[in-house]
Amino acid sequence: MKYVNVVINNKSRFTDVFYTYRAPDSVKIGDGVKVTFGKGKGEKDAYVFQTDVAPSCDVSKIKDIVSVSDFISLTPEMVETCMWMKQRYAIKYIDAVRCFVPSGKPPKPGKEKKPLKDREGETQDISRLTPEQKNALNEIYEALEERKQENFLLYGVTGSGKTEVYMRAAERTIALGRKAIIMVPEIALAGQITERFIGRFGKDRIAVLHSRLTGRERFDEWTRIRKGEADIIIGARMAVFAPAENIGLIVMDEEHEATYKSDMTPKYEAVDIAVKRLMACDGVLIAGSATPSVVSYNRAEEGIYRLLKLEKRYNENPLPDVEIVDMKDEIRAGNFTVISRKLHQLVGDELKAGRQVILFLNRRGYSPYIFCEECGAPLKCPDCGISLTYHKRENAAVCHYCGRKFPAARECPECGGKLKYSGKGTEKVTEQVSEMFPEASVDRLDLDTAVKRSSISRILKDFGSGKTDILIGTQIVAKGLDFKNVGLVGVIDADVSLNIPDYRSPERTFQLITQVSGRAGRGDGKGRVIVQTTDPENAAVKAAAAYDYEGFYREEIKMRRLMKYPPFSDIIAVETFSRNVETAETQADETVRFLSKKGFEETGGKILGPRESRGPKNRDGFAFRLLLKCPKGERNRFVYYLNALSDNMAERKQEPLSIDINPYGMI
Repeated sequence: MKYVNVVINNKSRFTDVFYTYRAPDSVKIGDGVKVTFGKGKGEKDAYVFQTDVAPSCDVSKIKDIVSVSDFISLTPEMVETCMWMKQRYAIKYIDAVRCFVPSGKPPKPGKEKKPLKDREGETQDISRLTPEQKNALNEIYEALEERKQENFLLYGVTGSGKTEVYMRAAERTIALGRKAIIMVPEIALAGQITERFIGRFGKDRIAVLHSRLTGRERFDEWTRIRKGEADIIIGARMAVFAPAENIGLIVMDEEHEATYKSDMTPKYEAVDIAVKRLMACDGVLIAGSATPSVVSYNRAEEGIYRLLKLEKRYNENPLPDVEIVDMKDEIRAGNFTVISRKLHQLVGDELKAGRQVILFLNRRGYSPYIFCEECGAPLKCPDCGISLTYHKRENAAVCHYCGRKFPAARECPECGGKLKYSGKGTEKVTEQVSEMFPEASVDRLDLDTAVKRSSISRILKDFGSGKTDILIGTQIVAKGLDFKNVGLVGVIDADVSLNIPDYRSPERTFQLITQVSGRAGRGDGKGRVIVQTTDPENAAVKAAAAYDYEGFYREEIKMRRLMKYPPFSDIIAVETFSRNVETAETQADETVRFLSKKGFEETGGKILGPRESRGPKNRDGFAFRLLLKCPKGERNRFVYYLNALSDNMAERKQEPLSIDINPYGMI
């Protein structure tokens, strides 16, 4: 027998410490176990984090481990990553552990679920590589074969063959006896890339991990990976926690996407987790994008990433021509529809020529603005304080933050005045475009239509087969979809992302326009793109229309340096919560005083706030938010201080602080 330290699966922050138990000699680091805890006799799940421990108390008081799981265990590398996550993100041990372990129970033998059983592979005839692809792969192969931890930024224009680079890198990784993880930013994209990998490697060597799997499917895929039965794991953000050993390669496709950042506890960055795991395994990271994030490109300039470039399309087709249309001119000309005259003409031309069209608007619903004509007050969610969006199909006002739905109202709840429904979302665009082109088959792809996996597959299959002529969608259609017959892309309202109150707004606008533009002209013939905006002179819009990433980056990095935004600082969002407004505000004020005492502002840091914050988690109480602009190199120190303050608050029976590092969404 020996003594081990375990982490208990318990929600309380007070139990976020190691507990010593007596265990059989066979117990290893990472084993899932059952233990009795506290005064109760009920059993709890726990995970072994340390073995061969010298007890610090009377051994007669130490309990025995009840049993060891036959199904759930972590590797020492996963345990080490959990401990690192606790320090980096100021979370509980168990929050990190839950990222790695599946929920549910193991299936009976022979009853395992296989989510890929009905999937067909897509075979591509890639007989040769471009010189740029060869050069990129030579550098990647060298790192893989030398088992050297290396981070590559693969900057390749849309259609340049980044996916082929991923597949060949995975092929070499497997040949070296190692595992590969392929991440995509949206579950909707997992299907298309999975089919390509199946076509190359077969179903048996591939596992998938994403939130659209059922609990049983996720448990079974997790088990296959843990047993080493899958060589390639494909999925969204959660795939970075795949329980694979000997990881040789992690790919982050469309690395710039905000979906790689978790906005729920634990609030982690997938790229951070990927690099941490690869450092332990001496593996290779490939972060690929046609529009790398400003932070990633700056890392390449500083030598943290090795930059690889694919500057030409694989089939040498030119990039689509992009034309900017000023929607103010359309209004002056009496055109009040969502489609400009130029876009209307080109859609008609493409349909006559037998080609397909994608129309992009990054706003779902029918009318995103509901306000009173008398007092001007917007209709807001009573729980979140977020403006509601009208969805015509459901005849409901929907909160896109918490998901609550309210019957469509006609009168203002404040003054009784008449409510006006204004603006445009994908639902309205779909309706109007269907009326404009009655002979065309029109479909929509957004979070409202992509509720089920089968819905996503059906929409994409119909468009890929040519059954759908015009596909209207949100940012899902801008990410990585590869259809050869798309001749025209229309950006309905480029101003949507420009008007978001976030320092990343110009970057986000540039990325979305560039990415969705790249969906056109991938087959025979040159594609065209129409960008509709009321701000045609905006620098981000003009740079995107010219495919001038370098020019955009140079101007944007100047602004970031001047304003001390990332990568020249870290933004830390700190939120207090209480059922009593005075307590929540007092905690926020205490946090400000604490940081001042620790010399935060003396390092050049800046504290913004506190101000009252609203959100779905706050419906039963009050929250106050601080934004900390933390100087580069000081983040770990002040996160440590904040974590200590949070623990102190918990000891005083107060809600602990919520800490989010470099959040997406500054409001």
